Amino acid sequence: MAIIDFFDRGWRINPTGVAYIQDERSYSFEEVRALSCRIANGLLAAGFEKEAKAAVWADNDVTAWTCTLGLWRAGVVWIPVNGRSAPQENRYLLDAFDCEALFFHQAFAPAIEALRPSLPKVRLWVCIDADLPWAPSLETWSAAQPATEPRVDYDMDDIVTLSGTGGTTGLPKGVMNTHRAFQTYFAQFMMAFPYGVDRPVNLAAAPMTHTAGMLSLPCTARGGTVVVLPRPEPALLLTAIAKHRVTEFFLPPTVIYRLLDIPGIEDQDFSSLKCFLYGAAPMSVEKLKRAIEVFGPVMAGGYGQTEAPASISYLTPAEHFEGGELAPDGRLSSVGRPNPLIRVEIMNDRGEILPQGEAGEICVRGDLMMKGYYKAPEKTAEAIIDGWLHTGDIGHLDAEGYLHITDRKKDMIISGGFNVYPSEVEQVIWAHPAVQDCAVIGVPDEKWGEAVKAVVELNAGQSVSAEELVALCKEKLGSVKAPKSVDFIAALPRSTAGKVLKKDLREQYWQGQTRRI
Repeated sequence: MAIIDFFDRGWRINPTGVAYIQDERSYSFEEVRALSCRIANGLLAAGFEKEAKAAVWADNDVTAWTCTLGLWRAGVVWIPVNGRSAPQENRYLLDAFDCEALFFHQAFAPAIEALRPSLPKVRLWVCIDADLPWAPSLETWSAAQPATEPRVDYDMDDIVTLSGTGGTTGLPKGVMNTHRAFQTYFAQFMMAFPYGVDRPVNLAAAPMTHTAGMLSLPCTARGGTVVVLPRPEPALLLTAIAKHRVTEFFLPPTVIYRLLDIPGIEDQDFSSLKCFLYGAAPMSVEKLKRAIEVFGPVMAGGYGQTEAPASISYLTPAEHFEGGELAPDGRLSSVGRPNPLIRVEIMNDRGEILPQGEAGEICVRGDLMMKGYYKAPEKTAEAIIDGWLHTGDIGHLDAEGYLHITDRKKDMIISGGFNVYPSEVEQVIWAHPAVQDCAVIGVPDEKWGEAVKAVVELNAGQSVSAEELVALCKEKLGSVKAPKSVDFIAALPRSTAGKVLKKDLREQYWQGQTRRI
């Protein structure tokens, strides 16, 4: 199946049904399909060929998402850009990835107009919601185009998305993902969570330019409804879940923590939920247990990366339990078992497969893998070796086959010759009731080479001393892994996808010095 086929499957199942809801407005499958066809025909009439590059610069919005569907229907590659990112960050992606067409919301027009001289490859500018002197509105531009399905031949290995890597370790690389990769992703998702809802309701609250948009497509493929929120604001989330009887949605841990802090959250009605997916960053086991108390037996963990999108492994809602009780912490801290349509192994630096229980790099093989990095064959050759995608994540498979992520290779701390994995220390600190979030990094130290430092964000109105947190870590992990120091910070730096930017934290401590990795 081509990626657009997943939308069309929902349209065939439920053509007059509600495909999307935003604010008080409903959009039928037929309506969205017709507009996506007009967009696709407009692109083809303008001479855009298969695998031309285009982007949609907007916040969460149904019409903006329909533009993305239109790109795919024309065989055009979508470059995801986040409306909340700095304009210069988006400019870099658009220029580096050879963007030729840009659809955007009027709210971003001033920033985009200022960037136009530095984006000479863009030859089509379309404002989604207004006619501008230099860009027609989507309605004006597409009005003369037929709402019929254009004929576009495709190959399963054609590129459909060109996504920037997280940017936590330098300039983003362009990840080329294909119809084949996304077919595998959606199939694995629907196999992992076959909870039998005839008309599921998905809540797209996190950015649709990232995980939330793609996670909406399995719902769409089943003829379900996607409720679109402009941002993952707790009050909006709670209202939408109750009003629309939401059955599935995704949030990163940072937003889940904010939800859990709402007074009286446990009194809300979450009975409609079947699958509450968390991922994109490590989840505190203690806060996960609290989430299960509040939201019910619906929590589902996921692990993937841009190069192997969102479905390397899943920890299903049922796997959070054992014998009718909460599963042991050792399982709850895992990211589940590897999914069935790919192969996952743990390898050492020589590319040798390690036995269960031994830590090494998580490597993936199969149709989920990216095609490579855009215009970077040397980077592709570093990441894909002998057919295996090397994720850069360190982990192990336990005796039951559950996958545990220890840390990113670049985040591992070598202190006094010992390897310290930050996530292990973070789990201990997260368990303290005063802690909202934390990040553990290595900082320069004359004696140890690197010293373990915890940077902590506290819950509003609560306190804990550095000495208490260090003592807690020594008790649980021993003195080698315990932080040598603790800094408190008002808010940890995060990417637009909610990941803590450890690179930014480390920079202030490593100025003028060279870190080994």
